[in-house]
Amino acid sequence: MVQSGQQASPDRNYGTISPSARSLLLLKGLTNIPFAKQAAELMMAPEQYRPDFANRDAGFWARVLHFEMRYWSIDQLMDGVPAKNVLELSSGFSFRGLDRTQREGIHYIDTDLPEVIAAKRTMIQSLQPSLDGPGNLELLPLNALDESQFLEIVDRFPQGELVILNEGLLMYLDAEEKKKLCRIIHRALSERGGYWITADIYLSKKMDGFDLTFRDQEKEFFKQHRIDENKFSTFEAAAEFFRHEGFELDREATTDRSKLSSLKYLLKSTSVFRLLKYRRQGKIQATWRLRPAAR
Repeated sequence: MVQSGQQASPDRNYGTISPSARSLLLLKGLTNIPFAKQAAELMMAPEQYRPDFANRDAGFWARVLHFEMRYWSIDQLMDGVPAKNVLELSSGFSFRGLDRTQREGIHYIDTDLPEVIAAKRTMIQSLQPSLDGPGNLELLPLNALDESQFLEIVDRFPQGELVILNEGLLMYLDAEEKKKLCRIIHRALSERGGYWITADIYLSKKMDGFDLTFRDQEKEFFKQHRIDENKFSTFEAAAEFFRHEGFELDREATTDRSKLSSLKYLLKSTSVFRLLKYRRQGKIQATWRLRPAAR
C-alpha cells in the first residue's frame, strides 16, 4: 500500500460530510459486506459494537437493505470489465479496494477526505496486517472537484483503461458541481478509455414512501447538505443530464437477492401489505455504468 502527502485545501469545506460515512459503516456492519463488521467494531472501540439483529423496525431494515443493495450493485457492474486500474471517489469507510486487491491483480486507488483516509489506513493495518494479495492498493486524499489533483492521481496508474466509481457522492453536489465532476471524469476516461460506475442515481422525494428510519441528527444533516434538492427528478432526467455531459449509459445494475444478507431481517419485520406498498413505490435509486459517448 502506498501513501501520499496531504490534500490541498479546497474552496468549499466538505469536512462535515464525514459523520455520514461513520454512520453508514455501522449500518453495513449488519451485513455480509466484506470487512464491514470488523471495521464497525474498530470504529466503536473501546465500546463494544453490538449489532441488534432482534430489531423489528421495518424502516431500519429497509434502510440497511438499501445500502447493502447499493454496495453489491457497484461490484456487479465491475465484474466482467477488463480494466485493471480502479479509482474510487469519496469511498468513506468502504473497504472494496482492500477486498478486491486481496483477490485480483488490479491497481486500486481509494480516495476521500484526508481525515477519512488517515483513519482507514489505521483500520486496514488491523483488518489485514499482511497485504500480500495480488493487487496494489493505495489510499490517497482527494477533493474530487480539484481537477489538477484528480488528474495527478489518475497519472499514478499504469497504462490501460480506467474504471472510476463512486457510491454516495453526487447527492452532496449541486448541479454545477455535478457538471464539473462530469467534465473531469470525461476528460480522464476520454484519454484512458474505460467506465464510470455511479450508484448515485437517486430520485428526489421518492424515499418518503419507504418509511425509512432516520434519527433527528441525520434529518438535520440531510437538510444542511440539501440532499433531496441535489437528487434527480426522474431517471429520464438523469439520463439526459449525463447525455448532455457527454456520457452514454452502458449498463444498469440489477438486484441479486442472493447477495442480500439483510433481506431476511426485513421480511421478519414487516407485513405483506407493507412489502406490496414498497413495490408500488418503484425504484428510488439506480446504479449505472457510463462511458464517454462515441462522437
